Amino acid sequence: MSLRALWVISHQSGENATVRFSRRFSTVEYRAKCLAGSTYVEVPEEGTVLQLLLTELGLSDPDKFYVPLRDDCLHRPRLPALELHVDGPGKGILWPVLTISHGPLILACLCLVDCPLEPRPPLANLFSVSQGLTLLRGLQTFLLGSGSKADTEGLSCRLAMLPSIMLQVCPLGTPLDVPTVATAATPSVPIPAGNQKQPAWKTGFHKGRAVVNVAVKETVRSMQYGQRSRQDLWDVYGTVTCKCEVEGVLPNVTVTLTLPPNGSPLQDILVHPCVTSLDSSILTASSVDNCDGSAFSGPYKFPFSPPLEPFMLCSYTSQVPVPPILGSYQLKEEENHLRVSATLKLHESVKNSFEFCEAHVPFFNRDQMGAVEMKVSSGQLDVSKEKNLLVWSLGPKFPKSLEVTMEGRITFSGPTPGPTDPLCTELTAYIKLHFKVPDITLSGCCVDQHSVQVYSSAKPRISTSRELESKEYFIWNSTGNAPVSSAQLML
Repeated sequence: MSLRALWVISHQSGENATVRFSRRFSTVEYRAKCLAGSTYVEVPEEGTVLQLLLTELGLSDPDKFYVPLRDDCLHRPRLPALELHVDGPGKGILWPVLTISHGPLILACLCLVDCPLEPRPPLANLFSVSQGLTLLRGLQTFLLGSGSKADTEGLSCRLAMLPSIMLQVCPLGTPLDVPTVATAATPSVPIPAGNQKQPAWKTGFHKGRAVVNVAVKETVRSMQYGQRSRQDLWDVYGTVTCKCEVEGVLPNVTVTLTLPPNGSPLQDILVHPCVTSLDSSILTASSVDNCDGSAFSGPYKFPFSPPLEPFMLCSYTSQVPVPPILGSYQLKEEENHLRVSATLKLHESVKNSFEFCEAHVPFFNRDQMGAVEMKVSSGQLDVSKEKNLLVWSLGPKFPKSLEVTMEGRITFSGPTPGPTDPLCTELTAYIKLHFKVPDITLSGCCVDQHSVQVYSSAKPRISTSRELESKEYFIWNSTGNAPVSSAQLML
């Protein structure tokens, strides 16, 4: 749950009450507006909230003991949740407003309620109320300490730190933690230096050794039919993910992507909003346009000011000339069994070092498997008769020939029917490949750690990685009729 607004009010006898700190959370307020609909009541300005709070707490006019909206016998207060009547009775009510008064301060917050306000739900059922009270108690201890007397100088210092502290303990209106007394002496979140303003999307600051991790990951999809009448399809989708722990309010980092001399240009590039500037030619290449030699082929520079959490710096597509593994698959019905033949060949440009590589061969819409007489030239074959599935584990490497084969026959004479699937009827069947190859991308895109620039006072530790994995990688039976709907997955 979340908070719509928070106020810290200074109130001492003989002095005018003032709002020392306030924070509104626009994203939470938008949610409140959507939830309430026509009954939505906007949070008024600081001065109005201050007057309403003081009236409700009996502090606005000590000589006026009776206020109808507060003291009428029909009004049933449910402390610690107050009602603030905006613009008089019947115009709108803010509820629940939680308050804690201690020493010279009044701490208050307005909770978000995600259920109808009429009839009023029990306070014990509202998680945001318990969260709000916990946050207010933590702020009280942080600002005033555990002593009986308030330290005026220390209070001013802690109030000055409060904007930065709130970014950490309550980012975007969601309480995650409470500040402690030790935070005042040694703040875990440094205060921004100079006039540089903390952006709303950044929930804190990093303090410590600078570390930058950049990972390039490409996913390849393929539909291979083994038929002259139908063209094989494949595509490559890449992402660049970063985790940057760098000191400063808005630190500057630049990541450069490079391609090999004969590499295909990156296309359909989308970047994270934190990227500060970009060459327009990087964004113009699209996979729907005809790719010619004039397309921008790098290097691709991305200067940005990173958030604290891991994020996707950019995504792209690439038109590679061949898929990493080429396959052929044939099925033939012979009397009471099925003749199976398959060949997989690793392209010579792909690194022959897999984290894993498996070929799943399902047989749907048939009786349960009976006798299975299959041979493979490399790897291990596991048979799951209950699932009518062959799992061909190829291990970490292809043989020196870069080619593996599987052949044999299967009878379907089990006592129960096997699994069904609307796509794979009769000879319409496929092999699905699952693999991951570390330290390689199909497009050749990579990030050299020496090209990563970090403008920081401390020398950062930089690490980079890349990997290739499969998704929806199908090799259809060339003697069957692969469904068009599956081919459309690749378009």
